Formats: sequence, structure tokens, C-alpha cells
Amino acid sequence: MKISKITPYFFNPRSSRNLLLIRVEAEDGTYGWGECYTSPRKERVVEMFIREMTPYVIGRSVFDIRHTWKIMFDDFAVRRGSVDLSCAWSGIEIATWDIIGKIAGLPVYKMLGGANREKIRLYANGWADQARDLDELCDAARKTVAQGWSALKWDPFSGPWRTFIAKREEDAAVENVRVLREAVGPGVELLIDAHRRVAPQQAIFFARRVESYGIMQLEDPSLADNMDLVAQTREASSIPIVTGETLYSKEQFIQVFERRAADVINPDVTVAGGILACMEIAAMAEPYGIAFSPHNNNTTVVGLAATLHLAMASPNFLIGEYFVSLAPGCDPIGTQRPRVENGWGHVPDTPGLGIDVDIDEVLAWPYQDLGARNLRHPEDEFPKEGCV
Repeated sequence: MKISKITPYFFNPRSSRNLLLIRVEAEDGTYGWGECYTSPRKERVVEMFIREMTPYVIGRSVFDIRHTWKIMFDDFAVRRGSVDLSCAWSGIEIATWDIIGKIAGLPVYKMLGGANREKIRLYANGWADQARDLDELCDAARKTVAQGWSALKWDPFSGPWRTFIAKREEDAAVENVRVLREAVGPGVELLIDAHRRVAPQQAIFFARRVESYGIMQLEDPSLADNMDLVAQTREASSIPIVTGETLYSKEQFIQVFERRAADVINPDVTVAGGILACMEIAAMAEPYGIAFSPHNNNTTVVGLAATLHLAMASPNFLIGEYFVSLAPGCDPIGTQRPRVENGWGHVPDTPGLGIDVDIDEVLAWPYQDLGARNLRHPEDEFPKEGCV
């Protein structure tokens, strides 16, 4: 069965991000949906890769996933990989699995080795996006917990991203953690995302100051470009360290494993080559005693479904990500979509990914020109007074 058509669709879920879906069609009319990760104001780059790869993918068998990627990397990209190339391929690859599952009459997870659990534990992210101060942060957290969520992730740091931060910024982040723990009580798990903000020595100081608050994970405290530095933080921290959302190849992840740089990895299925590649990365982590906790800042329809199938089939899966802030804008495009209740994701048992997308609804919310971001200037390098 050959691929006959590939169509990318931008979709803006009433937010500051344009998301990118892909519809791949086989010659018999069977179609599948995929999704590519997008970074704000860089979405068109990924779309360009899709359109440039399309002539080389059309006419190839939907079943030849490994070989098609090999041709895209070796011959199309001339063995010069990039995150945008990987994001573009990921969307095509996910859609291909959706087609294969429909042809086989099986849900994707059953083609990956079957179920390792009945349902998928998720943590809530995006719940703190609109909080302007600590009171609003705590109110948002309590409301999210009241909706059934038992694990919350957020970024307690403020201001622009720097490698070195002032002590009062660190103090403010520690206070942020303290008041949130007090607000939700000991029964809710807290996951901190530092977004690669600080140098290892500052990450270590911060981790030691907040470890008494029972933190489940500290994600990306430092840049993952130098895995020795990430390992330095992990060795000195009693909080489990997470890294992987900025990585997109097995060659990069093997550095994490060999250097014992993390306790948990969080590759994104829409970034790291799609379903097959992420399954392989998760399997590589297992002998090292490293858990798999996939990143998922994507739609609550396609990207979420691919993530849930991966989680279902991966023995070392720990917990997954769900953006509650994206759900109101994303859910309407799914004529069929995964069910999420009380912090648990339920994997569709219908063929393929078990989802479908209303194209008219997607077209009703097209790409938005969000304008240039307000990036910092030299005078912004100093923290402002009253940093919280």
C-alpha cells in the first residue's frame, strides 16, 4: 500500500502557538493523522520541510517506515539532521502508523507489543499560565486538583532565561515552591520544569533548597548540550532529574544513558522521530533503570493519542504530560479523541490511533501571525525588584 498524498494543516487553538497537523493518505483512500511539534514563530520552517520531503515520500509503502526515514536522512537531508527536520518527519511517521493500524484492524499499541497497563497516568501542565502572583498560582493549583489531578508541573522561575541568576530570583523560585506545596498539601505530586534556565551549580543549590517539599521531578535544570553538566546536577541532587525534550535522536539519548545524566527521559513523539523512534529510545533507557515520561505540548487529539499509545506499550513508562490549557481549544477538532478523566488517559482501542479530526473545524482556526516576540535587551539582564 503506497502513500499517495500528504497535507499539512496549521491550527491555532485560541492560543499563542500555531500547531501543525498532517493528514497522510494511502492509495486506497485510507488516511491517518500525525502532528509535528512547533516552536513559536518558527512553525513555517517545519511546514517547509514537510512540503520539500513530500515528493520523496509519496509512492513509498506505508509499511516501510524505517527505510523511508533512512532515505530522508541519508539522501534528502544528506545526513545533516536538525530538530525541524525531525519534527516534520515525526508527523508523517505518526500518520503512517495510524494508517497501518487501520489496515491491520488493530490499535497502534497492540502493534508495538501490546498493553503494559490499563490506563495512563498524566500530570497537568499549563494550569499556571495565567497566574500573575502567588495567590493566583495557588488558586489555580487548587482548582486543578479539584478537577481530579494528582500531579502538577509548572515553572517556578520568573523573568528571562539566563545561565546565571541573582540570589533574589532563586529565593523567589524557592518561595514559589513552598507556597504551592502548602496550598495543595502533601498528597499532590509536584514536578518542576526549569526550562534549561541555570548553570549546574545554581541548579544544585536550588534542588537542595526545595528537596524538603517532596518534589517528584526536576526537569531540565540546565542545557542538555553538555551532558556532563547535566550529570553533575543529577549526581548532587536527591530529586530525580529529567531531560530529553530538546533531544531528538538515539545518538543524543545514548549520551544521557552512558553518562548517567538523568533518572527520567522525556522525549516528545512529535519531535524525536515519531512512534517507532521513541519506542526505541524508551527501550534503550530501560537497562539503565531510567524511566520514560514523554513530553507532550501538543494537541489533546493527535499528539496526545500518539503519546498514550507509546505509554501503553512501554514497560518503563512513568507518567505523561497533559496541557489542560490547550484542551478547550483543541478538543473541538477531534470527532474521535482520547478520553482523559481524573488525571488518567484512556487509550482508544479502535484501529490506528483511534482518533479523527474535523478538517472544517481546523480550517476555522487557521494560522495566526503572532508578531515578533519581545526579546530582552541589555538592560533586561538585571532582575527587577519584587521578582516573584
